[in-house]
Amino acid sequence: MPSDPTFSSPGLDAAAALFEWYAAMGVDVTLADAPLDRFEESAKAKAAAEGQAARRQLPPTEARRPMPAAEFASQGAPARPPVAAGPTAQVPTEATVMQARVAAQSAKTLDELKALIQAFDGCNLKLTAKNTVFADGNPASKLMLVGEAPGRDEDIAGLPFVGRSGQLLDRMLNAIGYSRKQNAYIANVIYWRPPGNRDPSDVEVAICRPFILRQIELIDPTLIIFLGAQPAKALLGGEAVKQGINKLRGRWCDLEIGSKRFKALPTFHPAYLLRTPIKKREAWRDFLTAKVFLENGGMLPPT
Repeated sequence: MPSDPTFSSPGLDAAAALFEWYAAMGVDVTLADAPLDRFEESAKAKAAAEGQAARRQLPPTEARRPMPAAEFASQGAPARPPVAAGPTAQVPTEATVMQARVAAQSAKTLDELKALIQAFDGCNLKLTAKNTVFADGNPASKLMLVGEAPGRDEDIAGLPFVGRSGQLLDRMLNAIGYSRKQNAYIANVIYWRPPGNRDPSDVEVAICRPFILRQIELIDPTLIIFLGAQPAKALLGGEAVKQGINKLRGRWCDLEIGSKRFKALPTFHPAYLLRTPIKKREAWRDFLTAKVFLENGGMLPPT
């Protein structure tokens, strides 16, 4: 092409924007470990077709003779790669939910619970996720924060809230004197990233619910902060299912697990705050309320 000062080819910005769009849409894996030569595949397919046509010209007795695998491959037929054995997708049933309940109740420690969740194959989300995202933080903490499900960054790291929303959450915790390294514990209702960051289905929530309830029992926190409406709806049920986060946030709730009752306070999810910065002051108010509650030994602040 002749040099033309008015001509400019697409730059790296366009490519970067395309990759960012792919990541936002959940396209974060390649289809194969190595590039495929489609021209070579076409040539092999043509050779195989010519071989079959030649065989049809043979006498009937010869045509019926099965072609050895080595001869078939030598004529250019593409070899089928071996299929790796592994778990397959299953239709979840009430029995799957019951299996999760039994497994969760059998866990006596957090390590046992984590091992059971990692070995559990009843949730199909596990088939598409890179990692099981169990939790992060200090298990001895009196403050536990529960989100909905891992995102792309969390799936890669195997830890909850490590992306942009996680960085905001860390700053919010630090502002009230808490951190995941010292005195806060963070988990999600769902342990595997839904493809494309879609909302978990009701069945997927029902399967994971016994595990997060048992996790809360074992942590035994003084206060649970629900990050967004979805974890509040998934764990509280009842009237909470019908309400949005604007009605739920800042309202004290009771979460009953067996014979235990835990105080919970819903607030906005950090990802929502990134999209709606004007709501940060309301979330800040919720975190200050939580701080006072914890400093008062679990006593509700005066209204």
